[in-house]
Amino acid sequence: MLGNFTFHNPVKLIFGTDAMNMLTDELRAYGPVVQLVYGGGSIKKNGIYDQVVKALEAAGKTVVEDAGVMPNPTVEKLNEGIKIARDNHVDFILAVGGGSCIDYAKGVAVSVNLPEDVDPWQKYWVDFEEPTCDVVPVGSVLTMVGTGSEMNCGSVITNHETKMKVGHVFANPDVFPKFAVLNPEFTYTLPAYQMVAGIFDIMNHITEQYFSGTDDSTSDYLSEGLMRSLIHASRVAVKNPHDYEARSNIMWCATWALNTLVACGKTTDWEVHMLGQAVGAHTDATHGMTLAAVALPYYRLIMPYGVAKFARFATNVWGVSPEGKSGEELAAAGLDAMEAWMREIGCVMSISELGATEDMIEGLADSTLVMQGGYHVLTRDEIVRIFRESL
Repeated sequence: MLGNFTFHNPVKLIFGTDAMNMLTDELRAYGPVVQLVYGGGSIKKNGIYDQVVKALEAAGKTVVEDAGVMPNPTVEKLNEGIKIARDNHVDFILAVGGGSCIDYAKGVAVSVNLPEDVDPWQKYWVDFEEPTCDVVPVGSVLTMVGTGSEMNCGSVITNHETKMKVGHVFANPDVFPKFAVLNPEFTYTLPAYQMVAGIFDIMNHITEQYFSGTDDSTSDYLSEGLMRSLIHASRVAVKNPHDYEARSNIMWCATWALNTLVACGKTTDWEVHMLGQAVGAHTDATHGMTLAAVALPYYRLIMPYGVAKFARFATNVWGVSPEGKSGEELAAAGLDAMEAWMREIGCVMSISELGATEDMIEGLADSTLVMQGGYHVLTRDEIVRIFRESL
């Protein structure tokens, strides 16, 4: 394994059907005022909200509600959450939902104690600075899987005015959630579209890290195992969303896909995310589906620059036989296998399905950040070509 790295992840994961039984005890370790963050209200329909409130009451907390977090949390919503936290002097933020709620909670947490004349968007998502103030502790109860936000320091915020959707992976370990409650049964009521979006988000988190480097890296072996598990579980889950074994494995894959473990020793790529986030900034489309819509055109473009890894992907992940195939043919067959799986589980395969149009392409290119860690650094012409091929 090449490179130098430090792996540090302090998040306490509580996993399984009895996980909620631990929430009250975890909450007791923090201050009395809790900002309860959640989305559009589905947790009130499926009973999760009542379980959370019961745990908060048992822990003796004063609850300040912060509802309405959207799938791509905006700067405006972030500023609203910061005001709620400041006005109520919150001691802890509990996010109940998926990655958007947890990302948003982290964004509020790093911003509450900033001087009021400091713009959080500029500081954290433009200048990529680290917190210079105390970070409010965050915990989570996960109801949708995909982002891995429950066990990492990332926070993605959308600015519609500038047409930018930006993720900041903070270096400050205080930004990690203190704990995450993971009950796979909480994901059962998720609509099929959202489940599939989460599944591809997980897959792409792994491939973003996998498709970099040329050394014999233990991280790549771990990634291949996670991908094989995810592929198998996804096929079961799309047929039977209440299959606990499948949903639990998908949830566990999501957490390990983006808690920095499989990035150890890797340069990592992340260009698919930059392309997909540009689409999301312009259309507000579901994150995982924006990745699915641009992934194959991108990987087919860069494949010639990393043939050996793409060929390994074909054999070790998809079981494609190398017999009688050149490296290029084997690599291409692996991407064909991934495409077949994506179609099988119901991924969106074009950005036009997400609301993007031909006249948006130049703007999409303007919103795409160019990364350096993969097998090829894109030119602007190549970015435009990928978006055109994604239509």
